Amino acid sequence: MKATRIIISGGGTGGHIFPAIAIANALRRREPGCEILFVGAKGRMEMEKVPAAGYQIVGLKISGLQRGSILKNLSLPLKIVGSVTKSLNLIATFKPDVVIGVGGYASGPLLFAASLKKIPYLIQEQNSYAGITNKWLGKNASKICVAFDGMEQFFPADRILKTGNPVRKEVIDVTDKRFVGAELLKLDPLKKIILITGGSLGAGTLNKSIEKHIQAIVDQDIQLVWQTGKYYYAGIIERLGLNFHPNVRILEFLNRMDLAYAAADVIISRAGAGTIAELCLVNKPVILVPSPNVAEDHQTKNALALAKNNAAIIVVDRSAEDTLVTTALELLKDRNKCAELSSNISKMGLPQADELIATEVFKLVEKEKVKWN
Repeated sequence: MKATRIIISGGGTGGHIFPAIAIANALRRREPGCEILFVGAKGRMEMEKVPAAGYQIVGLKISGLQRGSILKNLSLPLKIVGSVTKSLNLIATFKPDVVIGVGGYASGPLLFAASLKKIPYLIQEQNSYAGITNKWLGKNASKICVAFDGMEQFFPADRILKTGNPVRKEVIDVTDKRFVGAELLKLDPLKKIILITGGSLGAGTLNKSIEKHIQAIVDQDIQLVWQTGKYYYAGIIERLGLNFHPNVRILEFLNRMDLAYAAADVIISRAGAGTIAELCLVNKPVILVPSPNVAEDHQTKNALALAKNNAAIIVVDRSAEDTLVTTALELLKDRNKCAELSSNISKMGLPQADELIATEVFKLVEKEKVKWN
């Protein structure tokens, strides 16, 4: 029996890459012999992360629109044409049964090429507000897997399936790990712990907010796990020192996110779709500070989807430096509010997203087989 052949396209950030790998793993669990090819953007992090996960990847020379710079965008039309041409060649060579797009620079050209070749494709839309490219490509998509309600404003309603966003299973496994997490971080599990994370690269606003008011956290004998991100770590350590206070752990990156989540009493984060999917499954009180520097302000819309269900607190970016730490300290004191937030966010978790998406992919494969037989 011929092995199923699938192309997964997209990447750019961990928020696109890790769900894509989770989908690939689910496909392999269903059909261990299926052949999977990733297509990403040259120079982006998927070119390292995907091979590390055991999958083959091909890079397109593609980038996004550079807002505010006409000069940098002059070569964009040529890149798009070149990427579509290469995508058409990849499809002709690899002969996929189905193509999956997870968002990111490489997703658009590959899905467009699939539509030209009449290859069925599935879009995995992670955000509560669809971007221009996905809205356009959604018109001809066989299936659109979404994580939020109300997506029929962007896509044909009859092709939408709410699956949630795939997450890394090892990251959300937090049950009975508080003491282990605190021990790893050299903190006291009997004292309150705030976790602040701005992702692998970091978030300037979050870091400034904490640095400005870190003494207030220390003065209340609250412990802090502060993941600064790669861009900010050296500067913060230079200003505060590596061992600023016994209650404070300043880290560039968290290798065991599960233990950090497990140890935390309150989590402060940006509002990327992948992060929100994880937070909905670890069931902790959350304060979201949406990044204003993203397309269509989609992080604010992601955060509002939780806030309207009383499942998270939002602090807007422009006021975070003055209000974020105060909000976190007040929340820690309010047991009832913490319990309410934890309960409500847990109701929004969709833990089987990768399996549901894999099921839809194989349904499309079977549908194509019936059509051609």
